[in-house]
Amino acid sequence: MKKKMDVWTAIAKTMASEGVRYIFGYPGAGRFYHHGDATPPELSLVLCRDESAASFMAMGYAMATGKLGVCYGTRGPGVANMVPGILEAEAACVPLIAIGSSVGETGRGMGAFQEVDQISLLKSITKWTERINQPIRVPWVLRRAVCIALSGRPGPVYIDIPVDIGEAESEMPEYQPLPYSYPLRSTGSPEDVCAAADLLIQSRKPTLVAGGGTLLSKAFDEVQELAELLSIPVMTTPSGRGILAEDHPLAFGQVGLYFCEIGEELYRNSDLLLIIGSQNEDFQTLQHSCFPEGAKYIQVDIDPHEIGKNWVPDVPIVGDAKLVLGDLMRSVREKIGKRAPNAGEDRKNRMKELQEAKQSFENRINHECLEDTSIPIKTKRVIKELNEVFGKDTILVNENGSQDLWSYYFPYYKVLDRNCNIAPGEQTCMGFGVAAAIGVKLARPEMKVVCTTGDGAFQMHMKELATSAQYNAPVTYVVLNNSCAGWGKDKRLSPVLDFKVSPDYKKIAEANQCYGATVKDPSEIKEALERALKANAEGKTAVIDFDVGNDPDDWEFAPAFSELQALEHSRIDLFKQRIYRD
Repeated sequence: MKKKMDVWTAIAKTMASEGVRYIFGYPGAGRFYHHGDATPPELSLVLCRDESAASFMAMGYAMATGKLGVCYGTRGPGVANMVPGILEAEAACVPLIAIGSSVGETGRGMGAFQEVDQISLLKSITKWTERINQPIRVPWVLRRAVCIALSGRPGPVYIDIPVDIGEAESEMPEYQPLPYSYPLRSTGSPEDVCAAADLLIQSRKPTLVAGGGTLLSKAFDEVQELAELLSIPVMTTPSGRGILAEDHPLAFGQVGLYFCEIGEELYRNSDLLLIIGSQNEDFQTLQHSCFPEGAKYIQVDIDPHEIGKNWVPDVPIVGDAKLVLGDLMRSVREKIGKRAPNAGEDRKNRMKELQEAKQSFENRINHECLEDTSIPIKTKRVIKELNEVFGKDTILVNENGSQDLWSYYFPYYKVLDRNCNIAPGEQTCMGFGVAAAIGVKLARPEMKVVCTTGDGAFQMHMKELATSAQYNAPVTYVVLNNSCAGWGKDKRLSPVLDFKVSPDYKKIAEANQCYGATVKDPSEIKEALERALKANAEGKTAVIDFDVGNDPDDWEFAPAFSELQALEHSRIDLFKQRIYRD
C-alpha cells in the first residue's frame, strides 16, 4: 500500500516504527524540523545548540539503550559539524544513523550554496553512506541503514538527502521493518570453543578482560557466570566497564592506562588472558607493552578483522560474545564433569590471596582520599566522595582529561550497576561526555546521570546546558577545574596551555536555568554533591565547579598515567636520536 508524503515525513515515520524515540539535531535547509505536525507522537525532535553535540547525544542515547541513535544536520557546515560524533561512534562501535540534507539534485556541481561532497567526507568513518536520489528508494535505504548500523560490529551510517528530493511529495511504498530483531548473532566454531575451554581449565592464573563487545552483546549474565564458575578475576576496558558491577568480589578494575595497583599486579602475573570484544588499542594495552610474559591468549571478537591485529591469539574465536560465552560454559562444564580441573586448588588459593589484597588496597584508598584535607582540592577525593554520595542507580559518563581520568580508576569510583558507564571510544573527542550525558538521561530518565569533566572539555559543550533544561534532562556535571588544558601541560608548556580567562561556571549554569556552585575546600565536597542531587530531583541540571589548582605540582596524576607518559617520552627521545643521526 502506498501513501502520498514527502521524504522527511517518511523518514520520521520509519524511525518511529523502528523504535527510535529521539532525533537530535539542528534545522536549516530541508524541512525535517519544520513541520512537527507530521511527526509521529512517539518521536521527539531535540533541538540542540550545535550539530556536534547532537551526534554525541545520539551516541549517549544509543550506548545507554543498545538501540539506534539518530542525529540530523543541515547541508555543508551542519553535516561537517557532525563529523566528530560520527568519528567517535565508529571508534566506539555505536549504532548511529546520521541524516544530512544536501544541495538539490538540479544544482549539484554548479556552485550551489553550501555545496560539498558529503558522501566522500563521511565515507571513511562510516559503515555505509547512501544518497536518496528518488523518493521511492526511502524504505529500502532506511531498512538497509538500520540493518547495517546494528549488525555485526555496530557502527554509524550516513544518509544524504538532497533538499529538492526531501521536500518532494510522492506515492511512498509503506515501510516494512525486517521480521526479526537485532543484532543478528553468530557463534564461534565448536573446535575453537573446545580448544578455549581446555586452556581455561588448565590455566592456574587466568584473567578475563571484557571489552565493549560484551556490553553490545548484553553478555552480562554470561561474563559473571563464567567468572564465578572458574574463579576468574574480571577486568574491563573503558568501553566494557559496567559488564559486571564493580562491587562484585571478582571485579578488579580496568586494563592498560586505567590499571589500578592491584589490577595491574594480577594482570601481569596471569598465565592466560581471555579478551572478549576489545580492539586492544593503545590505551587498553599501554601501547601494546603489557602482555603478561609467557601467557596464553584467547581472543573473542565478532569482527574477524580484529583477530590478531595486535597480539596474536593461541585460540581465536569469531562470534558474538554472548553466544560464544554460552558455548564456552557448556564446554567447560562438560569437561569438568569428566575430570577435575588441574588448577582448581591453585585458583582457590589465588582468589583468596587476591581478595585479601584487594580489601587491604581499598582500605588504603579510602583513607588516602577521605583524610586528604589539602587545598587545592585533590581530584581523587572528589571522585571518591561522588561515588559515595550518588551510590547505586547512577550512570557515570566519562570525558578523558588529565583530571577526570581519575573517574576511570577502580576503586576511586566503582560502577555499581550493570550497563551504567558511558565512555568515549579511542578517539576521546573532548566534549563527548558533556553532550552525551543529556542523551543518556533522555534514554534512562529513572537513573541518576553524572558527567565528570575537565574545564576544557566542559567549555566545548556547556552551551548544551540550555538543551538539558529545555528537554527536562537533569544531569550533574562535576567540573574538575584546573584552568588549563591539563593533559599535555608541563613546566615548559604552561604558558601556552593555561586559560588566562576562565568563565564563571556557577553563573553560566544559573544563566541556563541550572543549579551552579563553586567548591574550593575539601570539607565542602560532600555537601555540594548532595545539593546537586537535590537539584536533579527537582528537575534541574547541576554544575559543580571544583577548583583543583593550576600548578601540576599540586596535582596527582592517575596511577598508570605516568607509565604511559614515560613510554611516550622514550619514543620521542628515540625519534629525536634518529633525526639527529640521519
